[in-house]
Amino acid sequence: MDTLEGKAAVITGGASGMGRAMADRFGAAGARIMIADVEGPAMDAAVAEMNDAGIDAVGVLTDVSSERDMDELAEAAFARFGQVNVVCNNAGVGGGGLMHELATADWEWILGVNLWGVIHGIRVFLPHLMEHGDGHIVNTGSIAGHTSYPNIGPYNASKHAVVTISETLYNELQESGSTVGVSVLCPGLVTTNIINSERNRPETLRSPIIPPDLTPEDEERIQLMMAIYEDAVKPPEVAELVYNAVLDNQFYIWTDYVYAPAIMQRHEDIQKGRNPSFRGQLIDEDQAAKGPPQDS
Repeated sequence: MDTLEGKAAVITGGASGMGRAMADRFGAAGARIMIADVEGPAMDAAVAEMNDAGIDAVGVLTDVSSERDMDELAEAAFARFGQVNVVCNNAGVGGGGLMHELATADWEWILGVNLWGVIHGIRVFLPHLMEHGDGHIVNTGSIAGHTSYPNIGPYNASKHAVVTISETLYNELQESGSTVGVSVLCPGLVTTNIINSERNRPETLRSPIIPPDLTPEDEERIQLMMAIYEDAVKPPEVAELVYNAVLDNQFYIWTDYVYAPAIMQRHEDIQKGRNPSFRGQLIDEDQAAKGPPQDS
């Protein structure tokens, strides 16, 4: 894709964080924008701000885990734009806990948004993109799609799935000779609201397990995590990488290389048939001492 001028982009999770930054960046390049989000007030505010900045933008209230909502999102996009060119399956939530303490609802919520949101996005938009050929899909994965840190099992599972789905899709499109591009965004730590994902968790998927009271150590760890996130890569930096990847038809999009040693160690363990090398907390004091992730 040579330009986004006059093209149409649909971005899920577009009301805040990386999705909002993508909407701003694509809009600044002349694209027409449809953002989908489960947070109505935040979505309406984002659309109003983009319109005020001269960007042709509209919002559609969408739960990406819902087949019907995603069908309706595609119908709304086709009705408004006629032709959709870029689809960013970006909506995501974070959460975790020890594997033996997780409830079914924890898995259903995280996989519903992070995995099924991508599956639905591909299902409803890919045939259209393949028909006209001038399109690109960006699926938001994670460093967690290449590692297996403890305490975030459902999140890891969802992101590993997104990475392999994206790779499979890329290979299928290459095999068919399609001109539709695919990218998988694999961010490390980015300053977003994902650490407050519980705000959007449906009541029907609330965990029935009552968490124990936080210990002083837990509270200290949370404060440390918040401090690291505050100094992490900023969404506009990520959006610039995504924008360039769409134009350059680049598949893997990395926001930093802090976790490259862990990824390479994992691949070496697999190659040599070794037991996995133990990795502790994704966020810990040692990492904090090294400072925030750096752009490469």
